[in-house]
Amino acid sequence: MKKQIIFIAFLMAGYWTLTSFVLPQDQKKGAAWDIPASYKTMKNPEKGKADSEKLGKALYAKHCRSCHGNIGLGDGPKAKNLETFPGNFSDAKFQSLTDGELYYKSIVGRDEMPNFEKNLPDEESRWAVVNYIRTFKK
Repeated sequence: MKKQIIFIAFLMAGYWTLTSFVLPQDQKKGAAWDIPASYKTMKNPEKGKADSEKLGKALYAKHCRSCHGNIGLGDGPKAKNLETFPGNFSDAKFQSLTDGELYYKSIVGRDEMPNFEKNLPDEESRWAVVNYIRTFKK
């Protein structure tokens, strides 16, 4: 009887893993972003500051991880409830965006990506999130 319970628990865990991570989600890729030119050329005043990444990590955990996942793969627990895939921050194409473009996507948002200007009211915090997202390079 004990072996049967263990076997059933193993099967249930396998099924959960398969449906949560392996099977494709019914998510579409988001449309191209229309980012204003003023954001594309923005300079990151916090770039290279060690404390910025540390602050960004804490803010990411609080505001971003639930959709974007622990390491930015778009696999957070809320991601499967979204209509569009939240993106893979380690992707070379994503990482090739300017800091200003990442700022716009992360802070201004659009559609299912919420605006974080009220949640992150100071520029230091906003740029800290951008700097932390940069650490997700492959």
